[in-house]
Amino acid sequence: MQYEDERIQTVYDSIQKNLQDISEPKNIDQNRFEQELIYYLEKYDVSEEKVRLKAHLEHFIQTMNDDGDKGKKLGFIGQEIGREINTLGSKANHAEMQKLVVLMKDELERIKEQVLNVL
Repeated sequence: MQYEDERIQTVYDSIQKNLQDISEPKNIDQNRFEQELIYYLEKYDVSEEKVRLKAHLEHFIQTMNDDGDKGKKLGFIGQEIGREINTLGSKANHAEMQKLVVLMKDELERIKEQVLNVL
């Protein structure tokens, strides 16, 4: 995503600042610190969601181009797309990325309306 590098830098800077604010850094359990750091890195990582979202979008387009009944299938794929968008939104932790998530949700609602017209 467009703002991902900025978001990661912001999280990194925040962690660095919090470390500097600790009055006695010698008393930090290094193993515990590394566990916490890994937890936050995984919590904010959106790479899997981006890969799945891209796959769902490609599947949606492929299904649209297929012959035969496709309305319900497009609806199900739309639900999967929505799940990935929601997960991206919950992990974003960045105002500009959250704005993009709102735009994606709006576009998805438009798509769902069109899919209902196909049914």
